[in-house]
Amino acid sequence: MLAAVVRSFDRPPRYEEFPTPGPAGDRVLVDVLAAGLHPRVRSGADGTHYTSKGRLPMVPGVDAVGRLPDGRRVYFVADDGAPGTFAGQALLDPRRAVALPEGADPVVVAAAMNPAISSWVALRRRIDFRPGQSVLVLGATGNAGQMAVQIARHLGAGRIVAAGRDPGRLGLLTGLGATDVVSLAEEPGSPVSAAAADERLGAAAADVDVVIDYTWGAPAQRAIPAIVTRRTDRAKPLHWIQIGSTAGPEVALPSAVLRAADLRVIGSGQGSVTTAGIVAELPSLIEQLTAETLTADARPRPLAEVEKAWNEPVEPGSRTVFVP
Repeated sequence: MLAAVVRSFDRPPRYEEFPTPGPAGDRVLVDVLAAGLHPRVRSGADGTHYTSKGRLPMVPGVDAVGRLPDGRRVYFVADDGAPGTFAGQALLDPRRAVALPEGADPVVVAAAMNPAISSWVALRRRIDFRPGQSVLVLGATGNAGQMAVQIARHLGAGRIVAAGRDPGRLGLLTGLGATDVVSLAEEPGSPVSAAAADERLGAAAADVDVVIDYTWGAPAQRAIPAIVTRRTDRAKPLHWIQIGSTAGPEVALPSAVLRAADLRVIGSGQGSVTTAGIVAELPSLIEQLTAETLTADARPRPLAEVEKAWNEPVEPGSRTVFVP
C-alpha cells in the first residue's frame, strides 16, 4: 500500500510503498478516508512523544475515519503497536471504533476528534465537573484550546477564561464561548512585561474551579502562583488538569504553593484514562460535531503531498487533514 513513511526522526515522512498490514484476530483492514495531522502525530513522528519506542521505519497517524469492508464509515483510534493511519489502509480494532452517523463529514471528524477529545475526556472522566463551575483554558489559542473553550461552554461552564499568546486567535474566542480573554504576550527579556501578563491572568482566573493546561513549562510555572495567591478562598479545590506541554515538559513547583491552597494537579491522556474510557466518550462527541454544536476548520490535503505539507503553516484555528 502507499503510505506516509518516517525513516528518520529529523525528516518529514515521505509518500512511498509500505507493507500492507494483515488482519489478525478481530482486527479488520479498513480503507482510510481521512486522518488529521495533530501535534500528537508530529511528536510520534519525531520520536519525542512519551509513548515513543524509537522504532523505524514507521507510519504516523493515531486516528482516522475509515470505511469497513461492508461500506460502513467509522471513526477509530489506532492500536499503539499497529502501523499508523497515514496510509491507504489501516488495521482497526472494533473496540476502538464508533460508527459515524449519516451526514458526518469525514474530513471534519478527522480534524476535530483528537483536539476535542482531550478536554472532553478531561472534564468528563478526570474530575467531577458540574455545570456552573468556572474554567481557565491555558493555551486557548491552539486548536485543542479553541475546542476546549467550546466544550467547556457546551458542558455548562458558568465562566470561561481563555488565555494565550496569539492576538489574532484570542479575538475569536469570545465567539466560541469565552467570557474573558487574557493575553499572555510579552516582550522577550522584559520582566516587567512578564509580570504584567501574570497580573492579568491572576486577576481574571483567581477563583476558577478548573484549569485545562495545554502549555506546561514556563507559562504554567508562572500561572500557578499567580492564580493561587489571588484566590478568595484558598481551601476551595482547584483542579489543574495537565494535558499538553507545548511550552516545555517540566515546571518547578514551590512546595508552599501546595500547602497554601487546595491545588490538585492531575494529568489527562493515554494511561491516566483507559482506552475503553476514551472510546466510551466518542459517540457523544461525534454527535456534537455532526450537529455542529462544536466546530472545526479542516484543511484537506492529498496524502501524496505529505512531505511538502508536513511543515507548511496553516491559518489560525485550522488543521490539516490528509486524504489518501
